[in-house]
Amino acid sequence: MTAPLPDTLWRTTAGEKPSFTAPAGDVKAEVAVIGGGIAGLGTALALAERGVKVVLLEAYEIGFGASGRNAGFVVPNFSKASPKTVRTRLGNERGDALLRLVGAGGDRVFQLAERAGLGRQAEQTGWLQPAHTPEAARALRETAADWQALGRPVEWLDADETAARTGMPLYHGALRDRSGGMINPLAYVHGLARLAMQAGATIIENAGVDRVTREGASWVLVSGDRRISASKVILCTNGETQGAASRLGLSAIPLTVFQIATDPLPAETVQRIAPRRESVSDTRANIFTYRLDADDRLISGGMALNPLSGEACMGPRILQRLVDELDLPTRPRLAHVWRGTAAITTDFLPHLYMFAPGFFGAIGCNGRGVAMTTMLGEVLADAATGTPLEALPVPMARAQPVPFRAISSLAPSAYLAKGMWDDRRATRRRPQRRETTSRQQRT
Repeated sequence: MTAPLPDTLWRTTAGEKPSFTAPAGDVKAEVAVIGGGIAGLGTALALAERGVKVVLLEAYEIGFGASGRNAGFVVPNFSKASPKTVRTRLGNERGDALLRLVGAGGDRVFQLAERAGLGRQAEQTGWLQPAHTPEAARALRETAADWQALGRPVEWLDADETAARTGMPLYHGALRDRSGGMINPLAYVHGLARLAMQAGATIIENAGVDRVTREGASWVLVSGDRRISASKVILCTNGETQGAASRLGLSAIPLTVFQIATDPLPAETVQRIAPRRESVSDTRANIFTYRLDADDRLISGGMALNPLSGEACMGPRILQRLVDELDLPTRPRLAHVWRGTAAITTDFLPHLYMFAPGFFGAIGCNGRGVAMTTMLGEVLADAATGTPLEALPVPMARAQPVPFRAISSLAPSAYLAKGMWDDRRATRRRPQRRETTSRQQRT
């Protein structure tokens, strides 16, 4: 299968993609993995390192989907669920198991990035979540305490310290996770693929899977004229809905997110807005995010009020917000604009699915793709190698399409419209801070 490649920053900075030699004819394996993003490649790597004969099939090229289109934030946390919420929904024992898995995501990403030789393309410099209201600050302080009780390197920063680390005086404090950071996600995909191949995995690109059927003791995957036989199948296709991927993709709500990257910023601007090179994503409904890449390009993203909006509209809007929020002295050139699709579950938690005995899948990164998918890959490898499903840290769910999914996909735009109104009112209340602000300090 072929499709136009998106204009992402990552395609210009990730370096050369690994090359793969597809085996001729039909293929037999112990496990077949569908999907060549972070989750699929992580699953293939974990299986191959356990001595399992594994083949991975990607419909386009590795990293073509969400794994190569996100902004590269490494966030070992949930987007819309606190530790308290997770325990309430799953119970203390199962909840803590999931929390420990998710909390370890940042460290695991950077361990793999180091093995893959990513160098400056992976920076474990920490992640900040600033609070835009006193109420959000109180909730985040409680969340920080809960993560600390689990042994995670999380701390609470007051308003002055948050302003000093972001150059933004509007925040009432911030949660900081020292294990988070930022990464070139496509370089990470390439690195995982190299590690998986070194461990013995077979990777086949341009091999979309049309259907998966049971024939005797084996699963048979049909990809064009090719047949792949395997004892077990793992579906790692995120929100895709074509062919075999529909089993998984239709169980989540698709959320279109636009990303931009600028030309490199001046050193003095970098020092003011990111003196410790931490990635930032705040608590507003119309979430404000930013990070740097290895060459100090500024990267941010956002959702569109109008679902029909495209890159030509959203790119300049996101750039202008960066200029306004960060008080940039000059408007940097908009170098890249692209879009991707996040898969949102109805309870904002990740889920493991068993479509049939020996046929598994997982979804539910909810905007926390890099760290969450890395950990989901290892859980799926456990499922494929005999770990009892009830012992896995990710909750099981019944695979079924989201009701009225076409209508539900419009819900994020309605939520964003209301949220933008609420954000404007809430951010009028600036925090009480010490006499000298960070803005005054640099004048």
